[in-house]
Formats: sequence, C-alpha cells, structure tokens
Amino acid sequence: MAGKYRSRAGNPETGRLLTIMSGISSSQWIVSRHGRVWRPPTDVYETDDSIVVKVEVAGMAEDDFSITFSEHTLTIAGVRRDPSAKLGYHQMEILYGEFRTDVYVPGTVDVDGIQASYKDGFLLVILPKTKPHRVAITNQ
Repeated sequence: MAGKYRSRAGNPETGRLLTIMSGISSSQWIVSRHGRVWRPPTDVYETDDSIVVKVEVAGMAEDDFSITFSEHTLTIAGVRRDPSAKLGYHQMEILYGEFRTDVYVPGTVDVDGIQASYKDGFLLVILPKTKPHRVAITNQ
C-alpha cells in the first residue's frame, strides 16, 4: 500500500497528502466555524472611578448575554444566532455562534455596584473601583 502513495520525492506521507488534496481540490469553497467559541472585539479602559469594558457585538438583545465577575475576572459570554437561512455563503466575515471574552481586573471592585448596558451594538460594563477604607486608630 505504501507504493500507492509514493511521491516523486520518495516520501510516502507526501504522496498520500497529495492524493488526498487532489480529491478535495475540485470541491467548492467551504466555511466552517462550528464548535468554535469566538472572542468579540473588546476595549478595557480605566477612569478615575471605574474600570470600563466595552464589547462590540451587534445583533443581540440584553437577555442574550451572561455576565459574571469572580476572582478578579469579568466573563462575558453569549450566543449570537444567524437570523436567516442561507443556501450558501459567498463571503462570511460576521461571526455567529457562541462567544466569550474574559477580562482580568486587578485591584478591588465594588461587586454590588457593577452595571451593564447594551446600546447600538456595544455592551458596556462598568466596574466601580472601591475607595480605600481609612482605619482609625484608637487608644486603649
């Protein structure tokens, strides 16, 4: 069987690969993104009072997002569904399916004060910084 795949270079694996490739080269284009979790474009910036995470993910509703904060990590996840049936693609640049982005947040955050809003294709999550707590020293 090794002789069947032998290439001019004498490497049986190269010959086998060329045989496989010649069988699929006549097929049409294929785009497959199934089973992949994609990461939407994400900006993270700091103001005097908070850390702001801005995620660009159009075509969603507020209920389509899952936002959690645990152990200094903000996790934003969800699923963007393709709303229409298609016979085939000629070009595919808009990602659909499951997405997730994780943002490590150093320092302390007021967890009870975290706010999120979604408008014009942007999810905005505001994580307020905690203010330093001054401890008074008493005489005993």
